[in-house]
Amino acid sequence: MTPKSQAEAGAWLQARAERVIETALARVFLTPDAAFKQKKAVDFDYVDFTTHEQRSTALSRELEMNRAAAPDIYRGVRRITRCADGGLEFDGEGPLVDEVLEMRRFADEAVLSVTPNALTGDMAEALGRAIARFHAEAPQRSATGLGFTVPSNARVLRGLSRELGDAAVEALIATTEAEHQRLRPLLEGRTAAGFSRRCHGDLHLGNILVEQGRPVLFDCIEFNDALTDIDVLYDLAFLLMDLAFRDRREAAVRVLGGYFDEAARRFSPGLLWEGLTLLPLLLSVRAAVRAHVSGHSGDAELGRRYLAAAQAHLSPEPAQLVAMGGLSGSGKSTVARKLAPALGAAPGAVILRSDEIRKRQAGLGPTEAAPPTAYSAAADAAVFDELFSVAETLLRAGRSVVLDATFMRLELRARAEAVAAAAGAPFEGLWLQAAPAVLEARVAARQGDASDADIAVLRAQLGRDLGVMRWRVLDASRLAEEIAAGLSRRPARP
Repeated sequence: MTPKSQAEAGAWLQARAERVIETALARVFLTPDAAFKQKKAVDFDYVDFTTHEQRSTALSRELEMNRAAAPDIYRGVRRITRCADGGLEFDGEGPLVDEVLEMRRFADEAVLSVTPNALTGDMAEALGRAIARFHAEAPQRSATGLGFTVPSNARVLRGLSRELGDAAVEALIATTEAEHQRLRPLLEGRTAAGFSRRCHGDLHLGNILVEQGRPVLFDCIEFNDALTDIDVLYDLAFLLMDLAFRDRREAAVRVLGGYFDEAARRFSPGLLWEGLTLLPLLLSVRAAVRAHVSGHSGDAELGRRYLAAAQAHLSPEPAQLVAMGGLSGSGKSTVARKLAPALGAAPGAVILRSDEIRKRQAGLGPTEAAPPTAYSAAADAAVFDELFSVAETLLRAGRSVVLDATFMRLELRARAEAVAAAAGAPFEGLWLQAAPAVLEARVAARQGDASDADIAVLRAQLGRDLGVMRWRVLDASRLAEEIAAGLSRRPARP
């Protein structure tokens, strides 16, 4: 197809459209019930669409690859053909003028980049779980993605050094390359362990929508396998970086927690949690991508902000361990979720919840009720063995951790402190305490939660001897936001 015929097809589509969205690689023509994507004839460092054959192949791959996560959005590739009278039509018998991808139209406000504040609480956790399931079902691949993107970023950023700042560009390139080399053995080990898959590749808020309370991933990369055959954590890092950049770390922590609880059910455990050692580098590389995309789009100021964020990710805050104890209904999980975003490297601490581990070990869904056998002495020991083992792994990986468990037994509190000491990390032990009536009201009101505790369980807890309480006791009758705000201003003790 010639540029003239592509322009003619574009003009025909525009006459039918309510609005046209321009991206670097495509034009999307929005009609009342459909969206038609036309690939542009462009040639960049990472993609070549200069021939019709290349664009046609990309359209077919986009349809195939996106149907895995969004089957009801992607309808098919449509041919724009010449009519006998010289006009244009879809899928006629005349000569081919161009091809486009037809998608179902969805509301603009359903896209999370338009309404990022819609991603809160349970929805953020559900999104993390959905991404983990998508990754677990994806075909395995043999590349991490960084072997292509790190040098590609360097080339493109150097071409924008005048706009973004030569010294800042060179500093980021040097630090990134050094970190990539240092972490290459871990990246390669994770590939061998099955963590490199055919991923989405462009998993930021602009490519995720929420419909009927369900997150949907769309518009994955189809044109360059080097951008999609990657480590699954590199795929997730784009979303986490995007949320952190928008100061939505609380949502990012919930995404991260949901992702890893689901991933722990679906991937082999070897190098799963250790992979979080890579996260600062992966976040940085994703921010660098946005820096040069912003620069090429003419927004140098935004590009410089992304460049600064990329550099900051490579100097993460040190890890610390916070243990959150208290009887059922004391608000441990709620406070943990408010506190975790303020702890350690972006986007915040990983929350390890004993209730979730118990459900995983019992082969149950996150909110399925567990049988009494899941609370036997042997089962309880296995839960806390995993809790402390994963916590130490994360601390050694440079990731801050919040432990969320009742911690009624003195020996468990001592083990939490020992984990921090073994990893050389600061420790803070917190005990949430409230009047029995407050605890009972909260337990009675709880729905759709990993905890199985009911009023009878709580009343049995109230009669337990806690032993000597050396942890800091907090008034759990206050709002979780107030408690977390006070804690985040206090440095953890060494």
